[in-house]
Amino acid sequence: MRKLIKRRFPLTQAIFLVGLAVLILNFMYYRSIARKDLLLTLEEKQRVLEKKLLSLESLVKHQWESDRDLLHRLRLANPLTYLPKGNKDSYLPILVLACNRVSVNIALDKLLQYRPSAEKFPIIVSQDCDHQETADVIKKYIHLHNITFIKQPDLSDIVVPAVHSKLVNYYKVSRHYKWALEQVFMVFNFSAVVIVEDDIEVAPDFYEYFSTLRPLLHNDSNLWCVSAWNDNGMNEKVSDEAALLYRTDFFPGLGWMLERDLWLELRSTWPITFWDDWMRHPDQRKGRQCLRPEISRTKTFGAKGVSNGAFYDKYLQHIKLNTEVVSFSKLDLSYLNKDVYNTSYTQKVYSLPLLSAADIASNQRPEEKAVRVEYKDKPGFVSIAKQFGIMEDFKSGVPRMGYNGIVSFVANARRVFLAPESPWKGYNISWN
Repeated sequence: MRKLIKRRFPLTQAIFLVGLAVLILNFMYYRSIARKDLLLTLEEKQRVLEKKLLSLESLVKHQWESDRDLLHRLRLANPLTYLPKGNKDSYLPILVLACNRVSVNIALDKLLQYRPSAEKFPIIVSQDCDHQETADVIKKYIHLHNITFIKQPDLSDIVVPAVHSKLVNYYKVSRHYKWALEQVFMVFNFSAVVIVEDDIEVAPDFYEYFSTLRPLLHNDSNLWCVSAWNDNGMNEKVSDEAALLYRTDFFPGLGWMLERDLWLELRSTWPITFWDDWMRHPDQRKGRQCLRPEISRTKTFGAKGVSNGAFYDKYLQHIKLNTEVVSFSKLDLSYLNKDVYNTSYTQKVYSLPLLSAADIASNQRPEEKAVRVEYKDKPGFVSIAKQFGIMEDFKSGVPRMGYNGIVSFVANARRVFLAPESPWKGYNISWN
């Protein structure tokens, strides 16, 4: 059972003693002049006493307000935390990054609704922006649900290049990510974390998904993250195979898990802005992959945000959120092993019937439930992606959800693998 980490406030105790000393000194002073009061009439004594009491009341009130304000500042700087003690390896914290969305309660309510164990999955909310209305919403969850609330302390303005004058919030997001991850790994000393943002709703098997895949992430040196997200996971673009998982060369984000060792690798060169695209660069990815689902275990409800709703209307709002609880811990996931996966997945794709996008659109060869469509270059990929309504952009040469250049989705009720011509020559970083 989790225990509350006890925090002492020695400075607060000192303030209390100072206040008490002030009261004692005032009492001694008033007693010393009491003899003079014997020469006054009863009415005069009453007026003097009332004056002294008002003065004393004002002094006490001033001291109390001063102590209260200082105590408030101390609590903000040293928030109460409800985190497990001892060896942190058996725990998997959920880090919620918040700013100025009062609707953060939607994200927190879902995380709490599906959380199987408050001890195993402590929730940490880190807020940037110093938005009071959002902070007030978060504070309601502190004692009621034993979440930990921390605040990013550096709210200073960031000087950005003139060309990025309208993109300053991307710099603030990157700064917040770095600070929050430092707290999780270097202060709280956890060995892994799942990161979500304040506009993310999670699926019922969100915790089962991440806790089961954590050992795979830990034991496979070619994996560097587990993501709950499928960029092409729109309702008509995915099957009903809720248990189906993939390896991908693309870094998806939007609900993802990393380990402490990766943070130790990245922290010294963490970028000042556009942290997610920086993660996707070969200098950081180093040929490593992420695990991701067929059906997303997260869904964003943030139409407005730092990206001003980019892709939201066209793609993100149509992402299907899984509703079926999958017991991943009871499944054989050995097919995700790198050597097994690379051989079996690639052989499977290139052994499938080759059709054109037009063939699929006109429902040619309907008996083929899984087919391959090939592209030769970036314009070819973009053209086909537009026809099927999947995301068409590249990041450092990698298409979204791509594995060895292959992107999987559903069209006209059958599985389609959009694949490069064989033999694959690797990613072209200029495709960006």
